[in-house]
Amino acid sequence: MSTQVLLADDDVELSGMLTEYLEREGFGVTAVHDGEAAARLALTGGYQIVVLDVMMPKLDGIEALRQIRHASRVPVVMLTARGDDVDRIVGLELGADDYVPKPCTPRELVARLRAILRRAQPGADGGPLEIGALVLWPEKRRAEWRRRELALTSIEFNVLEVLMRNAGRVVSKHEISEQALGRPLARFDRSIDVHLSAIRQKLGEGARMIRTVRGLGYHLVKE
Repeated sequence: MSTQVLLADDDVELSGMLTEYLEREGFGVTAVHDGEAAARLALTGGYQIVVLDVMMPKLDGIEALRQIRHASRVPVVMLTARGDDVDRIVGLELGADDYVPKPCTPRELVARLRAILRRAQPGADGGPLEIGALVLWPEKRRAEWRRRELALTSIEFNVLEVLMRNAGRVVSKHEISEQALGRPLARFDRSIDVHLSAIRQKLGEGARMIRTVRGLGYHLVKE
């Protein structure tokens, strides 16, 4: 059965082009053109990944994402105007898994979708990663701090997994971007910082385990 993608963009011509390319690549695609329909369909559970344009009628992409995240952890990729950092950062803070600047090529979008879906698959090694009171199960895509489950997005989970697998040493933003986001770190790209900020907020007092090493990257301390 093909992977089902919900594509929401009010640009009908672009939607048609992306739909055609995605279907040639083996995806099943449902295209809608407003945020209201996107939020409603995303919450049916019938899609493995959602693509949301920021600028849409009825509900914009940010508000649609907010509604989706109230009830679902389905991976969401935001389409943002190139250089529009505000929408991108707000989207990441609300729980978007990645963003793709527009105009984008269909090939780039497919690569991002496959990277997120691949990382969402069960891991090969069955054992949990444990650093003090922080426990992560790669195969279950589940993480806990002091036996309290952490509601992480797909990308936040990936970032935390990279840090835990490298606990005790500094991991550069470039390494985190390559391993967790599946793409090189672009110049002036703040997405790693945004994801780490969200992880720290969700960890609460456990945030002290993640230390910023200025100019180098991040360090998960072994307790």
